[in-house]
This record gives sequence, structure tokens and C-alpha cells, in this order.
Amino acid sequence: MVEVKFDFQTFFDEKNWRGLKRALNEYDSIQIAEILEELEENQEIVVFRLLSREQAKEVFQLLSQEKQEDIIDGIAHNVQNLSNLLNDIEPDDRTAFFEELPGKVSQRLIQLLSPKERQITLQLLGYPEDSIGRLMTPEYVAIKAHYTVERAFQHIRKYGRDSETLNVIYIIDDERKLIDDIKIKELILADPQEKVENLIDSKFVALNVMDDQETAIKAFTDYDRVALPVVNDDGVLLGIVTFDDIMDVAEEESTEDFHKFGSIQSAITNPLKETIFNLYKNRIIWLVALVFMNVFSGAAISHYESVIQTMVSLVFFLPLLIASAGNAGSQSATLMIRALAVGDVEVKDWYKLIWKELLVSLLLGLTMAATVALVASFRAPEIILVLIITMVLIVITGSLVGLILPFIFTKFKLDPATASAPLITSIADICGILIYFSVAKWILGF
Repeated sequence: MVEVKFDFQTFFDEKNWRGLKRALNEYDSIQIAEILEELEENQEIVVFRLLSREQAKEVFQLLSQEKQEDIIDGIAHNVQNLSNLLNDIEPDDRTAFFEELPGKVSQRLIQLLSPKERQITLQLLGYPEDSIGRLMTPEYVAIKAHYTVERAFQHIRKYGRDSETLNVIYIIDDERKLIDDIKIKELILADPQEKVENLIDSKFVALNVMDDQETAIKAFTDYDRVALPVVNDDGVLLGIVTFDDIMDVAEEESTEDFHKFGSIQSAITNPLKETIFNLYKNRIIWLVALVFMNVFSGAAISHYESVIQTMVSLVFFLPLLIASAGNAGSQSATLMIRALAVGDVEVKDWYKLIWKELLVSLLLGLTMAATVALVASFRAPEIILVLIITMVLIVITGSLVGLILPFIFTKFKLDPATASAPLITSIADICGILIYFSVAKWILGF
């Protein structure tokens, strides 16, 4: 990305709006969007109003949700400009924008749409949240199988201008049921008098409008497409989903899972813009819950107080051992959560993975035990055997906890990302303390 360097303040100080407009024409939509993200509220509205209608449409779709709302608020007094902007936005981008707004605000803005765009928007918003229906756009090009290639191109020239992509053309029957799709390259290279039906094989991949958006992510990953058609239960073509839309969803899902894995209640898009109360609220619930879990760790240590008093050197290695258990569990959980999310493994595969994880964690535990034994040989040689046995057992235990928890959550239809690092670490801590002092009590004869 080319670095954007622009001296706005001079234009604003001199109120040189013509010069500012000419200067903006030297930048593309992505660069202008970056500029707007950095401007103050009063300046961003001035810049946005100086954009052409086509520029405004492209730039608006590239802005963050917060900045989009600022722009809408800034031009709300000019009903015609606001109406033009909302009507120009691609249907799927407009739907994504509306669904993040309060209901009353969305309803007010929907009334500014043309009858056609209002119908499209209400239809898309009518699908369940996080469904593919909310993600799709009805702007595509479809042709009939009996068309010749020449007639197909006539149709594409007539109706393709508003299509989100022309890389793929869709073939439908008289009832608008999807028959197949064909790359534009194949049409270009075909004889003009060849019928489209002779170029297709009726093998295509389609998404169901009611499926979850994560299904679309997996389909794009598996089939490496730039766009996929969306159909209803009867096979009628309703719209398409493009790769750029899927990238946005994948980023949102990753952010959401990342926050869950860190025991944050809901995704925080920008900590700088969040209120102190929201930052507090999103973190406190899990932290309080984990406090009560960690009470068990304290209780376990209290139970072995006599062992600790007899062999004080045991305390030196306690943080190292329980940290190793938590780290091993977090590693294992990360691998399983990702594998479950992308469909590489299913719940029924848990027993296959346990044996594999058992062997892997045994090797990891033995390696780490050798390391801790080396350290103990200088610091506390009298407990080397305790440390070796404990390290092997707690790494195995932590790894199995990290493996099993995501499967349990998935089995009960909970998000496996909720089996977060702090939760796994707390469980591993408790198990680690119990294993450590039990082994010490047994080996040292207390």
C-alpha cells in the first residue's frame, strides 16, 4: 500500500475547497478511506461531501462501521445526498451496515431507499442473523441454457453493468432454478453460435440461503472460488456471495474467537473508542468466575502444607510446573479449536485424537522433564525424581484437558472458543498442584 501523505490543514485554513477536491482526485478509493479514518469529525464530512457520487459509494464501503455512522450523521440534514448514498451502496454492504445500527435508526434510513432497493434490503434483513442470506447480493448475471454464446454476451452487456462480479455467469431454467455456472473465460473462447448447454456439465457448488456464514467460509476454502451462488431449498437462485465478503466474515469470526479464547465476553473492535465501562464489562465476568476456580488451587496447596514445610525446595519449582501444564493445555486447545472450526476434525474423532495426543504429550513431557532435571541438579537435587515424574504427568494432563474441552463444548452446541486459555490454565493449575504434591508425598515418603 502506498503511504498517503496529504497536507489537509492548509486547505482547511484557506477554505480552498476547489483545491482540496482536485487533490482528492489524485488518490484512489482505498487511500481516501484511509485518510478519512484519520480525520477529525468536522473535517471528514467536508472531505466526504467533496467526493463524486461514484467515489462516495466506493469509499463509504471501505470505511469502518464507526466512521460510516459518523458520515451518515454528518450528512443527515441533506436528505437527497443521504438517499443517493444509501441507494448507491451494494446491497450486501448496505445490509451489513444496517444490521449494526439500532432498529429505529435502520428503519428511518430504509425509508430513504428507492422502492426497489428497499425491497431488496428488507428481504436480506429478513434472513436470520449470521446466515448466508444476510451476506449475499442479488446483483449477478444469469442466462438460459438454450442461449447461444452470442446471445449470452448480448444479455451480459445489457444486464452485467450492475453485477458484483462477471468472473462467473450462472445458468438457470425457466423457473430460475440453478442448473450450472460457467467461467466467463469459457464463454469468450467458445464459438459464438455454440449453445451454452453444450458447454456445461451441471456440476456446481451452491450455498443454501439459510445456512450459517461459517459454512460459506469452509466452501470458499475447499473450492477456491471468487464467488458462489446462493439458492433456497427448491434450488432457485437468489444471489451470490463473493470472496471479499467472505474475507470480512472470516476476519470477524477470527476476532470473535480470539476474544473468547482470551475470556472476553464480546469482541472489542477498537479499545481506544470503547468506554471504560464496556472494557470492564467484557472482561470481569470470566475473571470473577476464574477467581472462584482458583480457590481450589489454594485449597490444594493448604492440603499439602505439611509436605511443603518438610521440603521447602518443592515451592521453588511450583510456578514452573503449573505454568508448563497450562502452556501445554493452551497449545493443544488452540490446535483443536482451529481444526473444529474449519471442519478438519469432527466430534466423533475425539477418541482417535486422544491416543495421538497422549503419545505427543508423553514425548513433550519427557523432553521438558529432562530440562527441569538439569535445572534441579544445581538447585535441588534431592527432588529431581519428583520433578521428572511430575513434569511428564502434568504435561500429559494439561494437553488432554486442552484437547477434550473443545470437544465437550462442541458436543453441547457451545462455541469451542469458549474453552478459553484462562479456563484451561485454571484447570491445569489445579491438576498440576494435586499431581506435584501427591508425587512428592509418595516419592519422599511423607
